[in-house]
Formats: sequence, C-alpha cells, structure tokens
Amino acid sequence: MSWIKHIPFEQAEGKLLKLYKRVKGPDNNVDNIMLAHSLRPHTMEGHMVMYKNVLHHTGNKIPKWFLEAMGVLTSMLNGCTYCVDHHFSGMERLVDDNERAKKIRQALESEQFSDAFDERQAAALHYTKKLSCTPAQMSEDDIAKLHSSGWDDGEVLEINQVVAYFNYANRTVLGLGVHTDGDIIGLSPNVSEDPDNWNHS
Repeated sequence: MSWIKHIPFEQAEGKLLKLYKRVKGPDNNVDNIMLAHSLRPHTMEGHMVMYKNVLHHTGNKIPKWFLEAMGVLTSMLNGCTYCVDHHFSGMERLVDDNERAKKIRQALESEQFSDAFDERQAAALHYTKKLSCTPAQMSEDDIAKLHSSGWDDGEVLEINQVVAYFNYANRTVLGLGVHTDGDIIGLSPNVSEDPDNWNHS
C-alpha cells in the first residue's frame, strides 16, 4: 500500500474508524492515499477537508471537470501516476465523452493545450505548469495573463488552490510510496452540496 505501516479498516478504532466511515467507498474500500494517513488521523482529516473544499464544493465556479484536468496536469508534471490514474478517471466520467477525454489526455501529455482546450483554459494550464515546476518564478504578470484570458479573481483563486492542493497530494503519494493496488480508481465525494459528506462513489 505504501512504504509505511497503515491500519486497515477492519482494525480501526475511535477517531480513525469514524474518519474511515466518512471517506469509504463501496465495500468499505478506503483509498490508499487516505490509508497512508492512518497513523496520524488528524492529518487525514485535514487532507480531506482541503480536498473536498478545493475540488468538490458548490461555491466553486469553474466546472469540476476542468478543475480535475488541472489536477491531472499537475500530477503528470510531478510524475505522480497514482493521482493521474485516479483523477483522469474522475474527469473522464464527468466529461462523459470517451473521444473528448482521450483528446484532453493527449493535450495534457504533450502540453499542446490548444489541441483540446480553449484559450481561457489554456492560460490556466500554463499557470498550472509554471506554479508546479518553477514556483519561485511566479509574478504578478502571471495573474495578469489569467485576467486577460477572462478569469476573475475568485476563479484565479480556485485555479491556484487546485494546483497547490495537487502538489501537496502528489508529494504525499510520492514521498510515502503510495500505489493504486486495491484502490477503486476514479471514485470521488460527489455530494458537493454537503461539505461534511466525504463518502466516495
């Protein structure tokens, strides 16, 4: 599951069991990235609060499929196949068009964003790449480019938070050796209306 010990669902007690019940999917399946937090349940709780609010909240204005696409790009740039596999599958389900999803993946892999995205989305993806790869080189001009492409400040914040979250998640996965064995790929907490509902489906 990872390079450190974890506590399986069947052996969990107290706060950890309560959190497992909140994040579980079918057949009490808990994603390996969450199992990796089991020795410090408070970090799992912090992770899930961030994840749910950044990607799955009704206050977001950017379509969820594009938030996922930025997450997939971030994960590709970081070499995090775990997050690419999970979130591309989730994005594919949201797009609900296999050919379009295939085109999106090819554009993300080649970084030829205009092959599958409009100019506004491509600007967000360029921001995603720069923030992920060379964060110390970010400048106010990068925000100006997003503004000129039609993103308002609230949307810029959404873009920033998705990229920041995925860089955190990627480093959690890569730093602990988390893999997808035993995971159900592509599940997500799809009840956006309830910030406290973390169940994956």
